[in-house]
Formats: sequence, C-alpha cells, structure tokens
Amino acid sequence: MAKEVKKDPTELTVEQKLKTLFQLQTMLSKIDEIKTLRGELPLEVQDLEDEIAGLSTRVDKIRAEIDELKSSIAGKKVEIETAKASVEKYKSQQENVRNNREYDFLSKEIEFQSLEIELCEKRIKEFTAEKETKEIEIVKNEQGLNERKKDLEQKKNELDEIVSETKQEEEKLREKAKDLETKIEARLLQSFKRIRKNSRNGLGVVYVQRDACGGCFNKIPPQRQLDIRSRKKIIVCEYCGRIMIDPELAGVQLEAKDIKEAPAPAKRAIKRKTTA
Repeated sequence: MAKEVKKDPTELTVEQKLKTLFQLQTMLSKIDEIKTLRGELPLEVQDLEDEIAGLSTRVDKIRAEIDELKSSIAGKKVEIETAKASVEKYKSQQENVRNNREYDFLSKEIEFQSLEIELCEKRIKEFTAEKETKEIEIVKNEQGLNERKKDLEQKKNELDEIVSETKQEEEKLREKAKDLETKIEARLLQSFKRIRKNSRNGLGVVYVQRDACGGCFNKIPPQRQLDIRSRKKIIVCEYCGRIMIDPELAGVQLEAKDIKEAPAPAKRAIKRKTTA
C-alpha cells in the first residue's frame, strides 16, 4: 500500500489553511471544555499541597526548637549540680582556713555559686514555659496539618475521578490537535497561538455572524465580508485581532434571518422623446 505523502504546509491554499486552523481551534476548544469541567480542583490541590508543605516545615522547626530547649534545660541542671558541688567544697574549706582573708574569699565564691544556681533555676523556668508554649503550638499545627491532609486526599480523589473519565478523550483530542499543527506553517501557527493566548475565551479563529466578528461582535464592512467569503487571503478582525472565516467554511448552517438577500438593481428610467 502506497504511503500517503503529506503536503508541505506552505503549499496549501488559503482556504485549506483556514479550514485546518478552524479544525485545530475546535479540538483545542474541546480540550478547554474538559479543563473547565475539572474546574478549580487542580489549583485547589496545588494550594493544599503548598499549605501542607509549609505546615510540615513549621512543625519540624518547632520540634527542633523544643529539642533545643530541652537540651538547654538539661545543660542548666548540670550547671546547678556543678555549682552545688562547688558550694559544698568551699564550705568544707572554710572550716580549715588560716585567716580572715581566705574565709572572705571562700564566702564570696559560695555567694557567687549560689547566685549561679538561682540564675540557672530562673532560666530553667523560662525555658520550661517556652517549651510548654511550643508544645501547645505544635499540637495545633499538627491538627491543622492532619485536616489539610484529609482535605487533600478528598480533592485528589475528586480530581482523579474526573481525570479518569476524561483522560482518554483528552488524549485523543491532543493527538488530533498535534497532527493538525504539523499541517500548518510555523508562522501562521505561532500567530494563531498568540491570538488564542490573548483571547479571554481562547478563540483564535471565529466565523462571521450577522455581518459581525464572531469574537468581539463588531460590525464588518461589506467589502471585508466579501474578502472573507472569497478565501483568497487570511483576514483578521481590526478590533480584536482574531482570524475570521465565513460560516460555510466553518460548517455552520445560518438561520434564514441571518442571510440577507442582495437588493435588486434599480431600473433606470427611460425618457421618451416627445414630438413637438
């Protein structure tokens, strides 16, 4: 069986280019409809994932701070035990002093170590209070994290259900759209994509409706309508920039009221010669 030779996109007639563009537009519009069916779910899933990541990071940070506070409390307890041992040592040394000078020195050391013990106990109270506050905070954050994980699971299930229903159809449409793109010359395809991107409804090609652009609904001059119907060149709307085609090429059947009959040409009056 002979292999079908694909035509070079530049060799296509203007009519063929317009028809292919409209077919591509139809495929892409159907894909857009599927995306609309999914609604805001993909964005909601993304937002929840970002929020969960943020909460997880916060929980990890609070846990690290609690561990640091526990370590600080343990360190202060060791300092207290060391200071108490020093106090006991200095007190025993006071019993064997030889003069007042040695006694006063040891008394000052005992006083200093006692102050160190008081300071450490104060710090332990502060660290303990801060640790308890952070433990309450981590419980709240973990509760919020668990709730968000449940919400995410629910949203993902909803999204997976919709995707599974439309995935096969979307893949077929994307394949058709990709195949159509190969039939359109690069510059025209690039212009079409740019127009689609700048259009709120995603339409890059529209057909004429009641003498107006099917995209922005601005009136089209008669001569321009004639150019569109002739399919000899690509015409874009001077208001919205969309590519315009005639309804017949788009395969649209116009209603009778949309078709205006051309007025019959006026008959020229014949002057009769009068005899004198």
